[in-house]
Amino acid sequence: MLLLLKPLLNTFVSTGVKSETLTQPDSVTVQPGHTLISCRVSGYSLTDNSYATGWIRQRQGKLEWIFHQWGSGSGSFYQNNALKDRFSFSRDMSAGTVTIQGQRLQPDDSAVYYCVRPQ
Repeated sequence: MLLLLKPLLNTFVSTGVKSETLTQPDSVTVQPGHTLISCRVSGYSLTDNSYATGWIRQRQGKLEWIFHQWGSGSGSFYQNNALKDRFSFSRDMSAGTVTIQGQRLQPDDSAVYYCVRPQ
């Protein structure tokens, strides 16, 4: 089974005079178990406990929260329990990337996936 995933290319968040950018690749088609999307952050560090980074998706016109994690490796992690068996997550602190990986994906997992910085 192949799934077409259309990530948002660049999300720009402005907080006063400081700005952050979350950059994702162009649309990708993946097979289950392969890395879906990696997102590179700039303007803040994944180790900064003042910030969280995560993923949401939009399908059938509705936004669905998947997960987010605050700051350092031991930072608070919050996940949508309904999706916990469908996705796994990893962060590369030195590269500033957050990656989402699909497991046991179904056709209804085809969606637009967004890397986000919740406030």
